[in-house]
Amino acid sequence: MPDLALPVVTRPFRATLTPPGSKSLTNRALILASMAKGSSTLTNVLFADDTLVMIDALKALGYELEVDRPNLTVHLTGTGGDIPAASADLFCGNSGTTLRFLAAALARGKGTYRLDGVPRMRQRPLGELGTLLKNMGVRIGYELDHGFPPLTITANRLPGGLLHFGSAMSSQYLSAVLMVAPFARHEVRVALTGKQTSWPYVSMTMRLMDHFGHLAELERDPDTGDPTKIVIPQGHYTGGRYAIEPDASNASYFLAAAALHPGSSITIDALGSTSLQGDVAVAELLREMGASVEVKRDQITVTGTQTLRGITADLSATPDIAQTLAVVAAFASSPSTFTNLHTLRVKETDRVAALQTELTKLGATVTISDVHHLSLTVHPPYNTAHTPAAIDTYDDHRMAMSFALAATKIPGTVIRHPECSAKTYPEFFTDFRKALGI
Repeated sequence: MPDLALPVVTRPFRATLTPPGSKSLTNRALILASMAKGSSTLTNVLFADDTLVMIDALKALGYELEVDRPNLTVHLTGTGGDIPAASADLFCGNSGTTLRFLAAALARGKGTYRLDGVPRMRQRPLGELGTLLKNMGVRIGYELDHGFPPLTITANRLPGGLLHFGSAMSSQYLSAVLMVAPFARHEVRVALTGKQTSWPYVSMTMRLMDHFGHLAELERDPDTGDPTKIVIPQGHYTGGRYAIEPDASNASYFLAAAALHPGSSITIDALGSTSLQGDVAVAELLREMGASVEVKRDQITVTGTQTLRGITADLSATPDIAQTLAVVAAFASSPSTFTNLHTLRVKETDRVAALQTELTKLGATVTISDVHHLSLTVHPPYNTAHTPAAIDTYDDHRMAMSFALAATKIPGTVIRHPECSAKTYPEFFTDFRKALGI
């Protein structure tokens, strides 16, 4: 796809939309449905790079899937825990959820399974998940660098047992183990130590497990309320219907666009105060920056005001909205600091370094600090105009989508390789232009 120059917004816009389904919920639901007894029907399924590799992997493992893309539906016949294929070579692209969730799920089987991905996936760490699985009695082999794909799972059912989980680089490791834990031969108990990374995603996993009929038990510190232990009794999942919420991370770009343009308004349907996704917190952070925000049970509306101000925000629970907020911060009236960004180093790219490089091109001054588990401070260009630039996207969908916001404010700004947005939102730029009237 050629570089993309978006028109600058010249008049207020108003739109109501429902973004495609959540990637996080889609891939969790696919895994849980494959392990359930009976058939499941998943609706509002996201069909994008990250979920298509999961669907292809499940087919390669012998599961029966009926995929209805026009109606955003997948019918999946679960096996109650068994894995149909005794061996498979699975390509996971650059989808962390696919590779990590499958690595754990395959441990309940009986056979040998290899998982690999694109070159960037081979740079994304897996060692902490590998350690968890080995502590549960799973045999894992790494072909190249220890703790990185490609890897081989030699499965002989899942022994289980007591685990310890600290503040890891990704909450996906814990989610992966939780989903497969009911099939262990011995009850799985996970002792949690330290501040947990991206806890809303772990909470999402447990609520989805409950939807499929198996409840994990969570214990909290009576004084602080912090999670301290998860107990997953032995059991099984039951198939059924599940409607996937719109993706809150992808909704953040539309809500932020409204905040950036005075008098403009965006309403997101089917997301609100009851959402399973922690990234709906972007609405409250935009409110703190000065936007007008209304959050209902199943709807969020953001309206732009004349001035946005800088904020200080801990994004440990919601790292996927860091890029959205950092770009908005470049247009505020004062600096913003975002803390606890350490997990962004090992995403599709080093997102902290990428934000610094690309925001600097636009005229902002960006500093990175190792305090508070990696912090980023954005100083807008106060006395000069923003500088048009060609924005590199690093094959990272969130870089492309977040910097689309800047392109609607700065004439001449170009997004390079916008096609990388297909990882989670293939029609993003079409929907974005339509919503903003550009």
